[in-house]
Amino acid sequence: MTDGESENPAGNAAHGEGVPANDPAAQAAQADTVKQLGDALAAAQAKAEENHGLYLRALAEMENVRRRTQEDISKAHKFAIESFAESLVPVFDSLEKALGDGSANGASLREGVEITLRQLRSAFERGRLKEINPVGEKFDPNRHQAISAVPGDGTLQPNHVVTVLQKGWLISDRVLRPALVTVVQAA
Repeated sequence: MTDGESENPAGNAAHGEGVPANDPAAQAAQADTVKQLGDALAAAQAKAEENHGLYLRALAEMENVRRRTQEDISKAHKFAIESFAESLVPVFDSLEKALGDGSANGASLREGVEITLRQLRSAFERGRLKEINPVGEKFDPNRHQAISAVPGDGTLQPNHVVTVLQKGWLISDRVLRPALVTVVQAA
């Protein structure tokens, strides 16, 4: 073997995939290809690192959004009744004043109770509480609870409410308490 030959039986294939050692143009093209592949690999690695960084930031942002949302929900649950409670405080004050006033006669006491009832109705309206007072309406098992049934006198059809024993209440169309009612029996 001469100094220029290697001991590799495949010749120069291991060094340049079959590029002859004595062809400088082929060797230059191969070196250029290797350099381009190396540059492309470095660019792909840089892009992968950039995308990984973006992914980590997006992941952290999603965790922050989840945490803030949980805090907001917790605060909403905790303070949901706050505005309703604020509207009930004047009612409490009025009742307390009425009880503390020992000089009140029957008429002034009644007037005070009527004012307090108006305050309470106003507080209920702000809290979106609506009363269910279904006299004369068709019985609705979703909003009414029948306590008894009475024979009809001809003024109301069967399954209609004759008497309300206790008014029911709705909160934004959701039944808080059904109305306790008496209904007309079917014949």
